[in-house]
Amino acid sequence: MVESAGILVYRSSPLEVLIAHPGGPLWTKRNEGSWSIPKGLIEAGESRIEAARREFVEETGLTLDLDDHSIPLGSIKLKSGKVVFAWAVEADLDVDDASFGTFEMQWPPKSGRLQSFPEIDQLRWVTPETATELLNPAQVALVDRLVAALQR
Repeated sequence: MVESAGILVYRSSPLEVLIAHPGGPLWTKRNEGSWSIPKGLIEAGESRIEAARREFVEETGLTLDLDDHSIPLGSIKLKSGKVVFAWAVEADLDVDDASFGTFEMQWPPKSGRLQSFPEIDQLRWVTPETATELLNPAQVALVDRLVAALQR
């Protein structure tokens, strides 16, 4: 089983969550159902929350203080079978300060040429309702869990 870890950043008054649109040519024209929380694979010897923190920084270039105030959101299973463990952290980050990590892939397909693309091409603050429309359907549960935790 492949495991990833990620962070759902939120800010209050009004409640908004920070979501990411994946970069690269495969996602250019996709919008609804294609957004995600910043997340990535857990490396050997790394705790899940350490992976979540590292991946957030690698993918966004933004830093977060994961302290005792983070909210564990549990895990969800993506259609691919990958399991994602997530935490929510309150922070009012400026998305204009983001600098996105990159990945390489052969593009165009079967061309033999490797090209570099941003892991994320856009970060956006959205309401939980808008997140429900834009997020990968399996990740909507993370927003629902955050809203429920904040209402307690």
